[in-house]
Amino acid sequence: MNFASKTVDGFNQPNTITTLTGNVVATQGTMKVTGDVAKLHLDADTQVARIVVTGKMAHIEQLDDAGNLMQGDADTLDYDNVNGIAVLIGNAVVRQQGRGEFHGDKLTYNTNTALITGQAGGDGLVHGVILPKVKPGAPAATPPKPAPAPAPTTPTKPATQPTGNQ
Repeated sequence: MNFASKTVDGFNQPNTITTLTGNVVATQGTMKVTGDVAKLHLDADTQVARIVVTGKMAHIEQLDDAGNLMQGDADTLDYDNVNGIAVLIGNAVVRQQGRGEFHGDKLTYNTNTALITGQAGGDGLVHGVILPKVKPGAPAATPPKPAPAPAPTTPTKPATQPTGNQ
């Protein structure tokens, strides 16, 4: 995992936690995590097993296998780097490019399968929008063509009636 931040406090040793503070950006493959404060949890092999991001709106984004972008925002982001599970807590939003979006107090997103589960807060509801699938090869919607203008007509002379004075 690559990262950048204003400060770092930790050890590059097994089973430790490293704290990154200020404009944190962490990337691994197509995944990118940003936020104010991030805690990197290293496992026994000193690999990043988990990252917890807090502070000014934690953010995650990743391309799925089909190249579609998933984006998530929340007050807290807890990402299990081993299993690819992102748990977004507090004002959580997950957007799937071309597929829809979900809002809730707690959303869990599996980055491997695209499965979303949610729990309500605030108004007691999880909100979502699921977009219809775009049919392959379908032409873009075009406005209807205006009807052709009627052909010009030439005025006709009134027929003359024979008078009785012949």
